[in-house]
Amino acid sequence: MDERDWLMLTTLYHEKNITKAAQQLFISQPALTHRLQQLEKKFNVKIVVRGRRGVQFTPQGEYLAKCAKEMLATFQQIKENVLNMDHKVEGVLKLGVSNFFTDYKLPNLLKRFKEQYPSIEFKVTTDFSSEIAHLIYNQDVHVAFVKGEYGWKEQKRLLFDETLCIASKEKIAIEDLPSLPRIDYRTDPLLQTAVDHWWYENFSKPSLVSIEVDKADTCKKMVVNGLGYAIMPTMILSDVEDVHKIIIKTKDGMPIIRKTWMFFHEESLQLNIVKAFVDFVEKLSLEEGI
Repeated sequence: MDERDWLMLTTLYHEKNITKAAQQLFISQPALTHRLQQLEKKFNVKIVVRGRRGVQFTPQGEYLAKCAKEMLATFQQIKENVLNMDHKVEGVLKLGVSNFFTDYKLPNLLKRFKEQYPSIEFKVTTDFSSEIAHLIYNQDVHVAFVKGEYGWKEQKRLLFDETLCIASKEKIAIEDLPSLPRIDYRTDPLLQTAVDHWWYENFSKPSLVSIEVDKADTCKKMVVNGLGYAIMPTMILSDVEDVHKIIIKTKDGMPIIRKTWMFFHEESLQLNIVKAFVDFVEKLSLEEGI
């Protein structure tokens, strides 16, 4: 088996579909099927069985897919170590990034880093902060950008913090919220818990959710168009002016703060590519804010 075979198995294992896996690998479906058959002959086992909903891996196939994932990780580590020996800042930087950071901060950050280190390539995984935290715990990414507190014991840097607010097109009073239409959106569990806790500290009945959407940016557009109010971080609203904001506070009168962190493992700094990126982000955060 070579690197192409490992990549084929891991992609097919993830997609569970020959057609989708072939598209991901930029090869034809017959070519993928032929290579899979060759591997089955080589190991004298059935790797997958086909069904109406795609493919299922046999126990032997499950084992080979697990080994393929490990081999890809080992091969990538070898390439990183070889590049590191030459003191060059090049290779693939693996980032795990929260959805908010992806939408509002990441493109400019990567553009500026790429200008300084043109040989760098990026592999970016985006998700809710809770999922990104799992990726950095498992060392599936070099650096993670997350919002909230996750008990991270390794290296971390505070990049910025922001408050939560009630956003609405027209001025509204906090005491009227239970009777007003609310726009809600899917967010990470820590933020949802903070918002829910604040609500039940202040109101005895649930909010009147009239619209539910997947993304904060869609929610913001709904608010701008006067379809209801929303409870969200203030930074999401930084590019709109005609929205009224009320900072929400605890019973003690303190604003509810959301912190954005950069997480990484101390040992990862031995890689030139990671050290260069961490230093770049730290410098940018100190000089300009991110």
